[in-house]
Amino acid sequence: MNAKEIRRLRKKFILIAMVSIFLAMLFIGAMINLVSFHATQREIRWTLNYIIENRGELQGDESSIIELFQNPSLPEVFAPSYRSSSFYIFIYDQDGTMLETKSDKDNWNSIDEIERYADTALERKVNYGRYGMYYYQKQEIEKSQTILVFLDCGILVTSQARLLYASIAVALLGMIITFFLVRALSAKMIRPEIENSRRQNQFITNASHELKTPLAVIRANTEMIELLSGESEWTQSTIRQVDSLNGLIQNLVMISKSREQEDTSERTRIDVSKYVKESVEPFRALIRQDGKKLELAAGEGITLIADGSKIRQLTTVLVDNAIKYCDENGTIRVELETIKRGRGIQLTVSNSYQAGETVDCNQFFDRFYREDQSHNIDKGGYGIGLSIAESICEQHGGSIRARWKNGEISFVCQLMELF
Repeated sequence: MNAKEIRRLRKKFILIAMVSIFLAMLFIGAMINLVSFHATQREIRWTLNYIIENRGELQGDESSIIELFQNPSLPEVFAPSYRSSSFYIFIYDQDGTMLETKSDKDNWNSIDEIERYADTALERKVNYGRYGMYYYQKQEIEKSQTILVFLDCGILVTSQARLLYASIAVALLGMIITFFLVRALSAKMIRPEIENSRRQNQFITNASHELKTPLAVIRANTEMIELLSGESEWTQSTIRQVDSLNGLIQNLVMISKSREQEDTSERTRIDVSKYVKESVEPFRALIRQDGKKLELAAGEGITLIADGSKIRQLTTVLVDNAIKYCDENGTIRVELETIKRGRGIQLTVSNSYQAGETVDCNQFFDRFYREDQSHNIDKGGYGIGLSIAESICEQHGGSIRARWKNGEISFVCQLMELF
């Protein structure tokens, strides 16, 4: 994992952390407000019933009033009790005529407004409701009369709204503080990983250069032995192994650089059809020599803003891989088409592969992965070609996946235009 991938992983971590914290705060805030709202509604309804039962005559009844200057206990906090508050009582007959009015206040400055509320509430089918800061409840009493009580709950409603706004403000402040903390701490956490990644890539590059010299000496000495003593099975085997190691070193350096550095290649709008055809053409003779068939459907004039050299490399890697693992007398198919309304392309390279039914295609893009666990390299591969292809697709904002169906394995690459 290079520095770019580590930073991308850090962004994902920050996003996941913030979403998780937001959901946790949302749940906690919702539960606190729901509990408070339920307790408030329970107290309002209890108070309205209490007033109705006593017909407003509450003087001298101290049984349910918490004493002043006394800290309430936990049961008292959540238990409904009467709080001194303004209320209005209206009694109607069965025809809706007001028979009696009563209030705990001597001053009825707002009686006209309350009477309008009362007339409207009387016509409603529900027995409990709210008008502004007032809650009401109506109930039938003896002699076909109806009692209607309005309770001024301004303090409770304001307290509930205050709790809601305070919860939102605290949650937003907590999210901001958490974001900067997570951002700072995650940057500190990934710093050693970025340094380790840099050192790993530097080690691969240095080791590759150091290995080239002794390999060149081994090859030169082996060729000298062949000049002096003639070719033999052993000298040819040594040269083949040297060539194999040189190829492996070259691919290691290539994939190390592709993952170590940002993609700084110059991108222009290119004819992808042309690049794909030019990349496939050199393989025709080899495919025919192996007794296999090639089917090419690259279209005409398919364009994309991309790096032409990377398109060539991607096509070459996939076709070379298809040739190596195609069944005898099988077919290799290369297809190119546009996707996403012309904003991307899809390159599919398929080959006959009857044994693919039991193979886990998801592992093909693991570096150095081989289906043959003995790491036999008779086919000339090193297990990193598909990893290079994956890196190229990611650099072009796309992806690559493998699938097997009806005796054929396909590698599907999607490349997108980056704006």
